[in-house]
Amino acid sequence: MRAYVLINVRPGKVRGVVEAVTQMEGVRHADACWGLPDVFAYAETPDEKTLHDLVIDKIQNLEGVERTETHIVVE
Repeated sequence: MRAYVLINVRPGKVRGVVEAVTQMEGVRHADACWGLPDVFAYAETPDEKTLHDLVIDKIQNLEGVERTETHIVVE
């Protein structure tokens, strides 16, 4: 399962969030961007449950993360 995870981050926390997200299993890359969202991450997981765990249990629990929006790739 492939997805783009858009992450809004509190000011001053972007670099730390990008570093932490990049180290997570399933995340292929993460980039800090100007504007909103602050971080775009690309993930590849074997199934929906693994993606759910990555976003809900790991990314959303990082210090500084305010909101995520996940876009699952359909083609």
